[in-house]
Amino acid sequence: MSKTYSASMLKVLEGLDAVRMRPGMYIGSTGARGLHHLLWEIVDNAVDEVANGYARSISVELHKDGSASVEDDGRGMPVDVHPELGITGVEMIFTRLHAGGKFDHQNYAYSGGLHGVGASVVNALSKWVVVDSCIGGGHYRMRFESNYDEKEKKITSGRAVTPLQRISATRRHGTRVTFLPDDTVFEETKFNAETVRRHLREVAYLNKGLSITFIDEREKDPEKQKMVFCFEGGLADFVSYINRDKTPLYPNVLMLEGMQDDVRISVAIQHTDDYSESILSYVNNIPTAEGGTHEMGFKAGFTRALNDYARKTGALKEKDNNLMGEDYREGITAVLTTFVRNPQFEGQTKGKLGNTEVRPAVESFTYAKVTEYLENLKNAEVASAIVEKALRACKVREAARKAKEVARAKNQIDAAPLVGKLSSCTGRKAEENEMFIVEGDSAGGSAKQGRDRRFQAILPIRGKPLNVEKKRIDQVLANEEFRSIITALGTGIGEDFDLKSLKYHKVIILSDADQDGAHIRAILLTFFYRYMRPLITEGHVYIGMPPLYRVAKGDKIVYAYDDKELAQVTKSIGRGYTIQRYKGLGEMDPSQLWETTMNPENRQLMRVTLENVAEAERLVTLLMGDKVEPRRDYITTYADFNKVDTFLEREGKE
Repeated sequence: MSKTYSASMLKVLEGLDAVRMRPGMYIGSTGARGLHHLLWEIVDNAVDEVANGYARSISVELHKDGSASVEDDGRGMPVDVHPELGITGVEMIFTRLHAGGKFDHQNYAYSGGLHGVGASVVNALSKWVVVDSCIGGGHYRMRFESNYDEKEKKITSGRAVTPLQRISATRRHGTRVTFLPDDTVFEETKFNAETVRRHLREVAYLNKGLSITFIDEREKDPEKQKMVFCFEGGLADFVSYINRDKTPLYPNVLMLEGMQDDVRISVAIQHTDDYSESILSYVNNIPTAEGGTHEMGFKAGFTRALNDYARKTGALKEKDNNLMGEDYREGITAVLTTFVRNPQFEGQTKGKLGNTEVRPAVESFTYAKVTEYLENLKNAEVASAIVEKALRACKVREAARKAKEVARAKNQIDAAPLVGKLSSCTGRKAEENEMFIVEGDSAGGSAKQGRDRRFQAILPIRGKPLNVEKKRIDQVLANEEFRSIITALGTGIGEDFDLKSLKYHKVIILSDADQDGAHIRAILLTFFYRYMRPLITEGHVYIGMPPLYRVAKGDKIVYAYDDKELAQVTKSIGRGYTIQRYKGLGEMDPSQLWETTMNPENRQLMRVTLENVAEAERLVTLLMGDKVEPRRDYITTYADFNKVDTFLEREGKE
């Protein structure tokens, strides 16, 4: 795989724009999520070298000065001069948007960095970047900086401050990129080691045999300073990792690999005794949290193969209808990876694959491979276990369907209880409306009186709702609190979920800042994750942030939302103040609740995001599932719950 890689192979679609003006367009936000996105962009470039057979190892380092380095043993970045632009390949990649070698298939058959903006965006949003390229027997280096230009009276982004220099001769090959995120752009510039570890572990699972070394120079614990991720089992190891706190239905993970119509496909499958399904899909190493045509193809092929097998073995009689896909997928954990030459993603986040030609390719591949597996006599026990579980799921689904039909019929007659419980808003534009799910009747009463009824609806819930992680769908539908939520939102759940029918574009969980309140939030988030996941992936779920303290001095009243803010408030307000610690939402009168927690001008919300689906899946199972020991071990190890930014993105004042 030693194909020549030169600057003439790079193509430019447009010049570098003012990325610093609108960083959110390129990295999503200037919070913790956007900061880590910079690192992922450089890691993705290294992974593309691996995915195309040019590299075998990657190293990621977090330095004490706040900078980060990513190194690979690939081909190295081109150092020769581009024939049209007259600049070196390194400078072109780091100073031109939409420049790179990924716009055709000569250099990268499959690529995650499709738009050629990653390296240049990292450069634009960093104080400095140093690029080392070992290629063609030489070690070359170039430095870029963002500085204030006195002449132009503005910050110039990522300009080369040194020409590309040949440092020495070398037999090594590969690229090393070191960058320091700009603290004038980002709210926080300290990389979270745990977030980085999780991401690198996932990348290693997706690329069988790839060795990723993670070094954190800031870490004092020697065991955490250096970690190596390498999984020879690839996706099979990934599924085992996700299922380690579940009870598998059969011991071994089904592993299917191959090519179909220019699409490279790998899928690992294992069922557990759980009721929910978990399918993680990727395209060119990019996670597709919203699925797409590759997932649709997998589901269709899997269902067809199992129905055919059930017919052949007599598990389904001639008079019986085929089972539905959701029956066969009850309790499934599957990881699907596809490598597509020209992937087309829907939305800026690349969350959903749109290529129509991928569906039949994956469906045909899955049907053939699953059929081959099922018809092998050695796998008869596994096949039987899957079909038997599906038959039980079908009976439950039919019971749930009848319950839903009864519920729908009752709703026409019996809608009054929900109307009395839900205080809806007068606004008819769903995108402007928000619904608060409020813990307790007392707080619900304050919220109803304090709200702006033009766009704010209030739904109080009593006590702790059902933990859906431990229950079947029919039990969930029988729960009054969840029935109220489902009816109020109007989207349906599971396979019937329709985001277009959402009546409130902000769904805000508002609970007390105590242990019970945290548990209620966890239960509600588990429900949304399992049965209304697009609400989370599309950014519709929020957590309200009521203040913990009310500090008063004379006529001056200031609210503090945590202990750190309390210290700042008491220091600035001077002596002679009084502090009230709110134990619950019910202690606030309607005007206080509006002023601190519900008024869009003053409030703070936490948006719930799904950054790492695999880790979210494992943690939901671990924290909300049946097994006590793993949960106790996790809580003992990670008792610092201040690290909420791993899962939630602070929206701040809106």
